[in-house]
Amino acid sequence: MDANTWLWILAGFLAAVFLGTGALKLTRSREEIATAGMPWAADWSERALRLLGGAEVVGALGLLVPYVAPFAAVVLAAVTVPELVTHVRRGELFPEVLRTLALVALCVLLAYYRFGPQAF
Repeated sequence: MDANTWLWILAGFLAAVFLGTGALKLTRSREEIATAGMPWAADWSERALRLLGGAEVVGALGLLVPYVAPFAAVVLAAVTVPELVTHVRRGELFPEVLRTLALVALCVLLAYYRFGPQAF
């Protein structure tokens, strides 16, 4: 497989992850989100969770649009940083911090290649 195919697979994977988590944040209450495996949500307001969920859904859709994908990847990496800070503050180092760092790294990797050597 060529690099372009791998980058589309990565974009699809990231889109699925962010679409799922974003939809959860948009459709559930803060308490439901916390009991669904995201206990850190109890530290955030309902409004902040809705804004975060909306950004994740829009970013996930942007990952699937050529020429928009690298910008969406940068935005999703930036949106994920406050979640990372929350995990560190709560002492949730494993697996939450590692998972969040992996998502940021994959978003940065996708943006790097789509802005640079594998641009559309």
